Amino acid sequence: MGIRIGGVGIDTNDLAASTAFWQAATGYRVTSSDAASTYLTAPEGAGPHLFLQVVPERPTGKNRLHLDLVTGDVAGEVDRLQGLGATEVGRHDGWVVLADPDGNQFCVVGS
Repeated sequence: MGIRIGGVGIDTNDLAASTAFWQAATGYRVTSSDAASTYLTAPEGAGPHLFLQVVPERPTGKNRLHLDLVTGDVAGEVDRLQGLGATEVGRHDGWVVLADPDGNQFCVVGS
């Protein structure tokens, strides 16, 4: 028996804004959506999907789980993601911690 990660859930207070951000950030496409949630899937269908769900509360501290977005151009992707509404949380050797418009932290990591 094997196991794999099928999806990653991301809480949001503004589903439309979060959907637009993560769709532009990842290139994933919306495969289903309603008033409470949206599923985003990689265009080629590989890898885990993103599940965005509306919650009433905002993050109050550091995430206990976060995404690592891997790229060959950390600086370029950080600039692009900040243009989409991400904010910088911290810089490290080889990666940058950002927060999406809802305050969920994620990393941009060099490949």
